[in-house]
Amino acid sequence: MILSDRDIKKYIREGKIKIIPEPNFEKQLGPCSLDLKLGKTFKKFKRSEIPFIDLKTNIPIEKIMSEIKLVPGKPLIMQPGDFIIANTEESFEIPPDLAARIDGRSSLGRLGIVIHITAARFDPGWKGKAVLELGNLGTMPVALYPGMRICAITFETLSSPSEVPYLKQKDHKYAHQKSPRASRVNQEEEFKKEKFI
Repeated sequence: MILSDRDIKKYIREGKIKIIPEPNFEKQLGPCSLDLKLGKTFKKFKRSEIPFIDLKTNIPIEKIMSEIKLVPGKPLIMQPGDFIIANTEESFEIPPDLAARIDGRSSLGRLGIVIHITAARFDPGWKGKAVLELGNLGTMPVALYPGMRICAITFETLSSPSEVPYLKQKDHKYAHQKSPRASRVNQEEEFKKEKFI
């Protein structure tokens, strides 16, 4: 079941959902979601560093990305075809009996801006900032500003609390993130041991 606006406020006031900085309900709360704002740090692939990404190599993906930090009032210009990793201004923590999802805002989608490709779900027990996989599918460049509402988060109740919440998983790779982290898929055991045909 998805939490309503009433329950989102209640869970935040009771400390069951923790969000820092504290949201402005008047501006950010929808009927069953809470808008989150765009952070000011971004990561973008360096186009000429290597010819392709090979998940079987030990090259840290962070090494083939550059970091962009914007000052207040300066926009990130998303060119058509751009792919940039960003994060929300807010960090949040959810209990073992809730999961969360982020979705793009319709107003930005109508300009061609997508905020995630696959990583929309946050497991029970998540703690950190949401990483956004920003893309511009449109034909015009679009200016995005740190602090603008970029996505909406919804919270869903589980049938029972998770037995192994995110922070207790042995292989959690993105917990407590404060800035966008590059993919760590090549650190997974299957890429270190298995031979792919």
